Amino acid sequence: MIWWTRGLRSLISSDEEERLDLFRVFPGIRRFLAARHHYAYLRTAGDVLFIIVVVSGLFGPPDPERNFAVFLVWGLLWPAIVLSWFFTGRMWCGICPFPGLGIFLQRKGLSLNLPVPGLLKKYGVYTAVFLLALVIWVEIVAGLDRSPMGTSWLVLSIVAGSALLALLFTGQSWCRHLCPLGRISGAAATLSITEFRPDHEKCRGCETFGCYRGVDGRSGCPVYLGAYGVQNNLHCLVCGHCLVLCHRDSPRLLLRNPYSELIRNKGRYITCTYIVPFLIGSQLARFLRHHELYARLRDLLSLSDPFAFSLLLVTGFVLILGIIRFGTYLFGISEDPMFGKFAPMVPIFIPMAFTGELVHRLDVFAGGLGDFIPTIGRQFHLDVLSGLAFHIPDFPVQIMSAFFMLNGAIAGSYILWRFCLEDFEGVVRLGNFIVINLMIFVLLIAYLAVIF
Repeated sequence: MIWWTRGLRSLISSDEEERLDLFRVFPGIRRFLAARHHYAYLRTAGDVLFIIVVVSGLFGPPDPERNFAVFLVWGLLWPAIVLSWFFTGRMWCGICPFPGLGIFLQRKGLSLNLPVPGLLKKYGVYTAVFLLALVIWVEIVAGLDRSPMGTSWLVLSIVAGSALLALLFTGQSWCRHLCPLGRISGAAATLSITEFRPDHEKCRGCETFGCYRGVDGRSGCPVYLGAYGVQNNLHCLVCGHCLVLCHRDSPRLLLRNPYSELIRNKGRYITCTYIVPFLIGSQLARFLRHHELYARLRDLLSLSDPFAFSLLLVTGFVLILGIIRFGTYLFGISEDPMFGKFAPMVPIFIPMAFTGELVHRLDVFAGGLGDFIPTIGRQFHLDVLSGLAFHIPDFPVQIMSAFFMLNGAIAGSYILWRFCLEDFEGVVRLGNFIVINLMIFVLLIAYLAVIF
């Protein structure tokens, strides 16, 4: 069978045996990931970019129209990261510059190398979700997307948190347990069309566990998994460490149906349980903040913008959380004797949650792209670049956004349909099935209303 035919079947089939191993079809991908110097180059490029952003933000002009660091972070890098979630999962985390300082300190022997405490393992997810909420709140309220210095301090604070944990604990404990960007990336990676998984038949009988422990002075998995321990896309960084440590050629990069993991986990991931309602609520709040209605209500109630947005953010989160719980009630089951408690509405809403984040970030990208080169010109007194300014009309961006959100809603209905046909056949009553689909449609209408 031609590889692209099997690849297409991998994307649409729910049969795990149909998945195409990209390492086998394109050995160059495996060689690239296994060659550590390639990652070193990418990390170095990321570190250089990070330094440029920090230096430009701290020491460059405070006016965002004269400082390219703002759009570079919020208009280019962040949308690119969000877009990567749908194709490569958490691979961005494998080259992320944020843990660079901590890794450097560990290599210099300046870490206590303590084992990660159980408290951090148990409650880290709640802290990470809180930090994510804080980042989004500060981004809007403090206007970080218009503040070069604020953007730099945000970046430095994440680096400081990563370095602090690196000084205390072994490996990249910040990336695994506390990083807010890592948590949202992990939750979004459950929607990726690729997955990094071991071949358990090849792992069977392994006694060295080199992918986890390390071999011949090479460190093992930075997030304490090892290839054999990867069961989902939540934590694996797709960093390639295990490729050179595994002597059984077990790791695989599989092309898959993007909804297969959501259908399989059925809402058991606690990370997604809290991130999804917050993301949807915050997206509706962020879009609505640009509407005239928001300004009118704020002025009518004599509220400051930070307080009004905070109130809108909390209201959105509580409302979506309530909708999810009501939908779970309509679903008729939220606990199974085999795999415990689950929230079936969470995977149903995940496509809309992360499509909504993509739409929001692409809106920022489209709004600032035309002035990016002229901004560089103004910062470095290159007046000739001012003539390269252009404007992207709102209407095509809105149409594309509506198309993306429609696909997210269709994906949610598809996941519900699969639930009702397979694992929970006969559990969801027809009337409740219709009501849940109406909830998805109403949420879509809400998105379209605030987008347009």
